[in-house]
Amino acid sequence: MVIADTISENIEKKVAVSFWQKKEETEIMLYIEDLYKAYETGKNKYQVLKGIGFHVAQGEFVAVMGPSGSGKTTLLNCISCYIPFDKGNIKLGGVALAGMDEDALARVRNTKIGFVFQDFMLLDGLTVRENILVPRIVQGEVEAEAEKLADQLADLFGIAHILNKYPAEISGGEKQRTAVARSLINNPLIILADEPTGNLDSKSGRAVIETFIHAREKMGATIFMVTHDSFAASFCDRVILLKDGKIYRQLEKREERSVFQDQLLDAIKEMSSM
Repeated sequence: MVIADTISENIEKKVAVSFWQKKEETEIMLYIEDLYKAYETGKNKYQVLKGIGFHVAQGEFVAVMGPSGSGKTTLLNCISCYIPFDKGNIKLGGVALAGMDEDALARVRNTKIGFVFQDFMLLDGLTVRENILVPRIVQGEVEAEAEKLADQLADLFGIAHILNKYPAEISGGEKQRTAVARSLINNPLIILADEPTGNLDSKSGRAVIETFIHAREKMGATIFMVTHDSFAASFCDRVILLKDGKIYRQLEKREERSVFQDQLLDAIKEMSSM
């Protein structure tokens, strides 16, 4: 059985019976409504997110861009349940995250969200195969089926030949493709990618973005990416521009990739001048 069939079967089961995907809400994977978040330093309070709202459809590849301090990282941390938000609503697969206790939020992070970080976050003492399996290891569920899925993911992303190597023995692009495979081992509702091409050269960065696209096309993956890279963002279906904690503009890709990148660069230049 090919990996696409395996994922499709799992998705069908989730849609049919899962608390996490109510039938009437399966089209919207991530829903953000009127989101606010502030930080306090001494007597000063800094409002970072100021009423942000948007949604990401199932199977959509969406990027968030904006200057430093615009709220990108805070937004990602709220979605990933690492920090609480002050006001608003976040729904993942139709289920609201507000009000969940720490154990429930930990389960969301471990089983419903896949993470891809700029610094790869691979464990040096584990092989590539073992790194892909880390989310299952955390759950204590490393069964033959999980190992088979890890091998299928590695084959899909062109890293099957390095499964028995260690992170120190592989390239940056191979490390990030390993991280993408790891993010998919639990068949998550969404992949959150934080500057996934930030530490890569242009060739490796493009390979990683193409890995995301492959994951979406073959597995129906939903991807939400924070990036400074207009080239990486130009492969997305839609780009959200943040400025001073608010959505400045959203751009949808309606032309070929190179034209969309030019549109992004023009919008970023316009945003920076205001």
